[in-house]
Amino acid sequence: MTTNPPRVDPALISALRADLRTSRFTVAGVLDLLGPMAAAALDREQALPVQRVTAATDAPCGTLIRLFTLGDPVDAAEAERALPTLGVEGAVALGLLAPEGDGVVALCDLRPYAGDDVDWWVASDLDELATRRPVRQNHVLGIGGASTTLASWTPRPRVARALDLGTGCGVQALHLAQHADEVVVTDLSERALAFARFNAALDGAGWHVRSGSMLEPVEGERFGLVVSNPPFVITPRSGEVPLYEYRDGGAAGDAVVRDLVMGVGAHLEPGGIAHFLGNWEVPRGTTWTERVGGWIEGTGLDAWVVQREVQDPAEYAETWARDGGHHPGTADFNTMYAAWLDDFESRDVEAIGFGVVTLHRPEVERAPFVDLMDVSWPVESPMGPTVLAGIEARCWLAEHDDEAVLDTAWACAPDVHEERHSLPGAEHPSVIVLRQGGGLRRHLTLTTVTAAYASVCDGDLSARAASAAISGLLDLDSDAVRDEIVAFVRDAAKDGLLR
Repeated sequence: MTTNPPRVDPALISALRADLRTSRFTVAGVLDLLGPMAAAALDREQALPVQRVTAATDAPCGTLIRLFTLGDPVDAAEAERALPTLGVEGAVALGLLAPEGDGVVALCDLRPYAGDDVDWWVASDLDELATRRPVRQNHVLGIGGASTTLASWTPRPRVARALDLGTGCGVQALHLAQHADEVVVTDLSERALAFARFNAALDGAGWHVRSGSMLEPVEGERFGLVVSNPPFVITPRSGEVPLYEYRDGGAAGDAVVRDLVMGVGAHLEPGGIAHFLGNWEVPRGTTWTERVGGWIEGTGLDAWVVQREVQDPAEYAETWARDGGHHPGTADFNTMYAAWLDDFESRDVEAIGFGVVTLHRPEVERAPFVDLMDVSWPVESPMGPTVLAGIEARCWLAEHDDEAVLDTAWACAPDVHEERHSLPGAEHPSVIVLRQGGGLRRHLTLTTVTAAYASVCDGDLSARAASAAISGLLDLDSDAVRDEIVAFVRDAAKDGLLR
């Protein structure tokens, strides 16, 4: 059954907000009630441990979890106790609940969300955990793994105007409102925009809501920050696979992400940043850096792209065939699986990459930097501060020549440590590694020259002076030592190992 998104009624929403706080239906309150095991099971979309915990309590928070997260019917009197100010009648009027016999059922998913030291609530369509069936094609996704990843990685400078492109239910816009004077949200789905309006009202946010596809609703406008969790999933257009609005952008292959990379620059102020998730195809005989690098070429933008994961066509097909609530081994699943394999084979796709794209419009006239890197290991969370510092560091390096690098006194960051590995009984180490504790958690294997430089990298000695001392001490060519140290500094400084 298709239900309407909840209504925006300021008085009723104010009552709802008060009840959610009183019932401790917050991230901390839910975790306290469920405990770590059931909470982790819920993250894996497993209902049974949560049902066991909530069945054993009459706490209002447990009632709201059963209603809005698990999709279970709840006795009307229990719902009334959990929503004492709004009441069941008010919840029905908002479109959150519907009567069912002596009880009530939820018409949408509503769950707490925390960020930036603020408690929020996010409404969306009930997912397959609650409905026990595949989601509809106009399904409005709630708080998912991609949205939390993007929120964690997003740099957050203070800006005058920010854009949440393809907002869905508005998760990214909640964060943007904390550091942007004005927030614009867009989406092609009118259903998604209705949920976004409700969430903005529930969380006390004011957004400019625009209807339309991708960048069309903001033609001619510029922003200090553009954030997007776009419909990046690469879906066959053959008809065998349902097209879900929240993940499928209506274009073949990876064209949605390509077009965003190539077109978003027109909407960035000087110094503005675009930050989004994406998938890209890797045809046989090419590399992902060639693919994505080709999109960036000619945009005039700085680009820093971090590939986080790579799947072969079968893995990708399995992931997204399951995504809508379909199960392996069923006829529908197998039909979709085959359609994905045929689609990738038609373009000779060997692999599909997933990652985070950060683009930046330079503030001064210079050649843009392009840094495409693989980072498949765990990183710090949140990553946003690291991304912002990384953009600033890369801009400095792009705007200063090697002479300026040599004239600077660099220091190892406080979270950087040196590791020495030796063979048993050896007098000297065979491997020396500089390892970063936070950020991207990079490690650099040092040479004799760079190990000597790192040992004196305390912010007092310029790289030029250190280079001269090291070349004399090791009796090495001074030009070669300088070149090696400059290359090392540029590599280490861009990701914060050196400052």
